[in-house]
Amino acid sequence: MVDATVKPGHTARGNRFFPIAVLAFMFFIFGFVSWVNSILIPYFKISFELSHTQAYLVTFAFYIAYFVMSLPGGLLLKRVGFKRGIMLGFFALSLGALLFVPAAFTRTYGIFLVGLFTMGTGLAVLQTAANPYVTIIGPMERAAQRMSIMGVCNKFAGIVSPLVFAAFTLKVTDSELFAALPAMDEAAKNTALDELIRRVALPYACLSVLLLGAGLFIRYSVLPEINTEEESGKTTPNRSGKTVFDFPYLMLGAVALFLHVGTQVIAIDTIINYAETMGFDLLKAKSLPSFTLAATITGYVCGIICIPKVISQTGALRICTVMGLLFSLCVLFMPGEIMFKGQSISLSIWFLALLGLPNSLIYAGIWPLAIRNLGRFTKIGSSILIMGLVGNAILPMIYGRMADTLGVRPAYWVLVPCFLYLIYYAVYGYKITSWKRAKRAPTREQ
Repeated sequence: MVDATVKPGHTARGNRFFPIAVLAFMFFIFGFVSWVNSILIPYFKISFELSHTQAYLVTFAFYIAYFVMSLPGGLLLKRVGFKRGIMLGFFALSLGALLFVPAAFTRTYGIFLVGLFTMGTGLAVLQTAANPYVTIIGPMERAAQRMSIMGVCNKFAGIVSPLVFAAFTLKVTDSELFAALPAMDEAAKNTALDELIRRVALPYACLSVLLLGAGLFIRYSVLPEINTEEESGKTTPNRSGKTVFDFPYLMLGAVALFLHVGTQVIAIDTIINYAETMGFDLLKAKSLPSFTLAATITGYVCGIICIPKVISQTGALRICTVMGLLFSLCVLFMPGEIMFKGQSISLSIWFLALLGLPNSLIYAGIWPLAIRNLGRFTKIGSSILIMGLVGNAILPMIYGRMADTLGVRPAYWVLVPCFLYLIYYAVYGYKITSWKRAKRAPTREQ
């Protein structure tokens, strides 16, 4: 069977439903396997008796694959096509999940990290394929709206996955176990921790089978191929650039994505550890990432409703970057406490959760601005933007080091310069079309 080929922006409205539904399913999978890290980090921290820095190797191993494998992933897609590339990406995800089984039974942190890197490799291929597809399957001025739909699926999966993981791995008696661990002798502690870590084997074995099936489903579906060698819309002065590096707004956009995704992961993946410093154990704090993701979904729904009828996607990006900076400062300085699950908890943790609201539309706003008018460089440009997702690996490690040295709350200073740069890109950086004297092109608000 010959796959149909779709040019950017040329898909009829009625013919977009199935591709968008398939992509929504893919983004759900992305979220399910990514955001479970928010509970894996404290779970591994207990099971392997790790420092903050060592625990955040979970995010480092998972997301460093985006930097290492995005360009090879783009070349793979160019060689084997969109659908076969997606299938191989799901197979890599499946293999990574399967590696959790021997890692659990040998209680070897290094094998878990290899499994996480393998899963990250699969996601790098899948994201390289999916993001440009969402961006150019319809009108560019509605790209952020489509990205918001994908984001709802992604973040809804993020709410579900830690709860599913907790249902499989945590018991109501674990609070007593965690409290008793420091007083146990070495042999008893090792026995308890061996039993604890082996609980992850079954859910990840099941996940491996499901991911294998998802890859086969996509491969033999009627999802059309896309042709990014042509692009509709206005051109920029650099449309005939010799290399992808001749597009400053793309390079600056990759930096913006690097910083944005890092702030997003910090807001979600550190909130449990932050709560633990206030006396919460893992069982009580396990739902906190869901509050951040629920705030993110709220932002996505606003984007779906308001873009572009009420506000342009560029305008939404500017508002969200400023909100992100204000909420970050509130995390650092907001006084006061409220009750949560019978315990007093700092108001700052709720501003950390609220960071999900502005973070929702930043990714959706950056992507179409950074990838617009690249023409034949669209695939390689997408790979470079996906490489920017390595911020998920680097910034949590920086936060972890700062938390070990300065304290958990002061470590959130890492967020402030990130949001300052994002404000710069939203206001000025995306307009730069030439490296010579930072030339700005007249840009219609999208």
